[in-house]
Amino acid sequence: MNNIISTLISRRSDLLQALWQHLGISLLSLLIAILIAVPLAIVVLPHKKTANIFLQLTSILQTIPSLALLGLLIPLVGIGTVPAIIALVVYALLPIFQNTYVGLTEIDPALEEAADAFGMSRLRKLFKVELPLAKPFIISGIQTAAVLIIGTATLAALIGAGGLGSFILLGIDRNNMPLIIIGAVSSAALALLISGWIFFLKNHRARWSFLSVALIILGMIGAGLYQAVKPKPETITIAGKLGSEPDILIHMYADLIKAQSPKTHVVLKSNFGKTSFLFNALRNDDIDIYPEFTGTVLESLVKTPKTKQRLTAPQTYQKARRLLQQQFQLTYLQPMAYENTYALAVKASFAKAHHLKNISDLQTVQSQLHGGLTLEFIDRDDGFKGVKRLYHLDFPVQSMEPSLRYEAIASGRVNIVDAYSTDSELQQYQLLVLKDDRHLFPPYQGAPLMRQDFAKQHPKIVNVLNKLAGRISATDMQKMNYQVNVKKQSSAKVARQYLLTHHLLKE
Repeated sequence: MNNIISTLISRRSDLLQALWQHLGISLLSLLIAILIAVPLAIVVLPHKKTANIFLQLTSILQTIPSLALLGLLIPLVGIGTVPAIIALVVYALLPIFQNTYVGLTEIDPALEEAADAFGMSRLRKLFKVELPLAKPFIISGIQTAAVLIIGTATLAALIGAGGLGSFILLGIDRNNMPLIIIGAVSSAALALLISGWIFFLKNHRARWSFLSVALIILGMIGAGLYQAVKPKPETITIAGKLGSEPDILIHMYADLIKAQSPKTHVVLKSNFGKTSFLFNALRNDDIDIYPEFTGTVLESLVKTPKTKQRLTAPQTYQKARRLLQQQFQLTYLQPMAYENTYALAVKASFAKAHHLKNISDLQTVQSQLHGGLTLEFIDRDDGFKGVKRLYHLDFPVQSMEPSLRYEAIASGRVNIVDAYSTDSELQQYQLLVLKDDRHLFPPYQGAPLMRQDFAKQHPKIVNVLNKLAGRISATDMQKMNYQVNVKKQSSAKVARQYLLTHHLLKE
């Protein structure tokens, strides 16, 4: 409990920002869903077959897995708030449309006939008789949709839309239970609050409903207008993948940029997501810079003919830089010294008992192996696919998030994991990295990646980020990761301390 309270106090500003983002995304999605589903139910009311088609369609849309839907939307509308809102609207349509349609069809025919006998027009009957009678059903549908939206909105953090999901994702990545609890409890509390507000509207006159909705709309419009008209300094958006290492690097980038151009406003998007999310975000101008690894560029991002020739670290970088420029008009700056290559790791005690030093030695214990691997490693040619092909190894594996696989091997649920060579958990859990004796894994050196037009417009930023070229050893990086993941120091503090210690930044 003390850890939760201290984390809550230290991150209260981040929590307030995440709450505001989560609330804004959720309410806007709910409002759009209402504006689509309620009129649609009214329009198809006289046409039973058409109504059934829409009921089936909205049901099918709700069965699409949320992550798959976000993945489908990213190539179309980019990342950030827009795809998150579209996905949430899709999930909210069914309960609102269904309840509105059912509420309107369940009205006593005698009441409908009485309204007609009084000579009411179609619109007057709708607003004076039908909608008031169907109101409990409609509000119940909206209430269900609101809870669904707020829960699903935690996934918005995966595509850079922020919200309370950022606390949950960060907690999972850092194995930080207080962060997970704060994110989950806050999301549940927000759902209860919005559900209670809707229940209040359900039991009061319609004018309260319209007044509440009007105030929300005016508040959103006012906030949007304020953001649009207030003076804005130049903003540089820097994003990082999941994990402590990218977080440390982007804080270094930010410190160097702000030291060189104090008036520049730097926005950091930590734990932004997987490789494909960041790459698409960069190409779509949603972010300006992110650290990428040379091996990842050649294996996952650019089109290049497969070759058995093993490239050196400099050759890998030069090829990656050239292909990024040719195929995507991106600029890849000079890399740092350390290589954060893929690796396979086992407990030191397991390696000692079975005389394991190289990956090829695993053939002698193949029947005993049970792996915990990240989904990305499982699917990569320079990952588990390559291990099976080059080392003739095949053993059962479970896909896991990066931090969870280390917990799994520590508890004995698996006995081999994929790793990055600078992971702090290698030291923390006393794991041994097996030597890649057949040279499967290419060099992985990190360097800032940006659009070519951005680099031309900001030569000073290019120059200041190149100060990191050839810097940071593998030992340095592993120590910094250890300070963040195990010692629980902030990435910002660790990054700044490195820059100060190596005279890349002045006090």
